[in-house]
Amino acid sequence: MKIIFALLLSITLYANIKQEMYNFYQNEKYEKACNIGFDNFKENKTNEEFLSLYAFSCLKSDYIDRLSAPIARLKYSKEARSNSAYFSVILMQKKLLLHSMIDGYTINNLNLPTTEYILSKVFDFYSKLKKHEPRSVYLFEDTNDKKLTYKLYLNKGEKVDKIVIEEFYDNTLIKKHIYW
Repeated sequence: MKIIFALLLSITLYANIKQEMYNFYQNEKYEKACNIGFDNFKENKTNEEFLSLYAFSCLKSDYIDRLSAPIARLKYSKEARSNSAYFSVILMQKKLLLHSMIDGYTINNLNLPTTEYILSKVFDFYSKLKKHEPRSVYLFEDTNDKKLTYKLYLNKGEKVDKIVIEEFYDNTLIKKHIYW
């Protein structure tokens, strides 16, 4: 009897965790959903719905380094593989952008897939720059909305430098993204 109760309790807890994550995601509390996913990853590492919800929550909260574990595990369904490819593109663009801005690696000759995610948009603008001297700040104007602009720069840290992307709408800061 105790074994059955423990099994039912664990099934209920796992279902509640995914529902709790989904509720946070629906209410745009992406960081909370991402952290719950992080804390419960081990128990749910084979559940592709959980993994996708976790990864999208982390993406929306700019914790894109947490995408690597779901990327490796999303492989058993068409939708999961599609999500994995999407997350892989964004993670690769972040790594290449850091490599270029910090180490001077040339990325203007690369032809990569892209997404609508803010980092992808800025990566595309940056990678289309011709050979240039490194700048402390890059400003880009959105091609679809002239009132939307992006400011890209590095925030020098003690141990690691971070990419900062500030989104402006009509010269008003609407969001600041930080990636390391």
